[in-house]
Amino acid sequence: MNQIIRDKPMPTDPFYHRGSYARDLAQQLLNPIALQVQVRSGVFLSGIRRIGKTTFLRQDLIPALESMGALVIYVDLWADRSKSPASLVYDAVRTVLSDLAAPGTRLLERFKGVIVGAVGLTFGIQVDAVGKPGGATLSDVFSELVDKVKTSVVLIMDEVQQALGTEEGNNLLFALKAARDAVNTRPGTPGYLLFVGTGSHKSLVADMATRRSQPFAGAVSTEYEPLGADFVRWKYEQLAQINGIKLPSENVMYQGFLAVGQRPEELHNALVLLQSRPEEPDMAFPIICTTLAAAASEVEITTIETMGDLASVIFDRIVRGSESGESGLFSAEAMSNYSEQIGMAVDTPQVQNMVDRLIAANLIHRQSHGVYAVADPFVRQAWRQRKAMQLSG
Repeated sequence: MNQIIRDKPMPTDPFYHRGSYARDLAQQLLNPIALQVQVRSGVFLSGIRRIGKTTFLRQDLIPALESMGALVIYVDLWADRSKSPASLVYDAVRTVLSDLAAPGTRLLERFKGVIVGAVGLTFGIQVDAVGKPGGATLSDVFSELVDKVKTSVVLIMDEVQQALGTEEGNNLLFALKAARDAVNTRPGTPGYLLFVGTGSHKSLVADMATRRSQPFAGAVSTEYEPLGADFVRWKYEQLAQINGIKLPSENVMYQGFLAVGQRPEELHNALVLLQSRPEEPDMAFPIICTTLAAAASEVEITTIETMGDLASVIFDRIVRGSESGESGLFSAEAMSNYSEQIGMAVDTPQVQNMVDRLIAANLIHRQSHGVYAVADPFVRQAWRQRKAMQLSG
């Protein structure tokens, strides 16, 4: 059951492993101290797109949880867009139950110490009917599952915000909340049902843990820690072993990584483009990264501009505010400023409607009540640079 989780992967390993980060999260989930027990209400982990969240879940967090004895059920709600989030979750649950019930599976092998006899686990529910009319509820399923494996079950839903907005998705979340309560409030339970939701829509993911109308209100909401200098060092050392490859210095590579929003794929694209450039790597690489950053941000900025002048002036006000968030979007001074900039009077409902549209587009997010911030620091920086160029021009 024990797996080695490396903090410093071998250069041949295609993945950069974040062992310490994964172990810390797994430890807080499975063995929380008194001040951490809120994690049993659920954990919502948010972060901008393409910064390595899914890779971290698959390569580090799940192995860490399993090495500590947990049974993990992982569901990517973007894995099959033709299926509803509820269908994907029920499919994953049925697969785990089937693997535990069938002899010879790898999952069953992990829990052979709790099984009486040579065959798989026997459940008092009809596995094929889970998630179907007349089938066992998720409360029944997870209660029995925890009792059978005698350990905590961790359900990880990647891109969890996809479950919002439909009646079926909302029903799923309330059913999972009911299952969590059914398992976790039992006296003498041999394990807990722990829910981890991750997503790239920061405002929606945070709202799932903080808004009273949401089933997981009161859960822990936190931001995913993006990759940093250690990742760049690992990447540099990995590539430096390849004969004939062009590389900038490690520091220049790190600055380029920051310029492309700490996105591993964009760093890789920049390094590929570097190979065809005639200039010295330290001279060419920053230009390449800046160009990639501008191109990636242009999509988001264009979206803002197509929403109209009011969207642009509201977004600009948030950009110019504190990095921790702007709180004066609906003040009398703000309304006057908006009206002056767009050349027509605006009222609070108009501004609220536009703020809601910017949130829905994942361009801004709600930090706290009445406080808003840019969802992607990458776009915030590009917007500032564009404004500076407009002013200088």
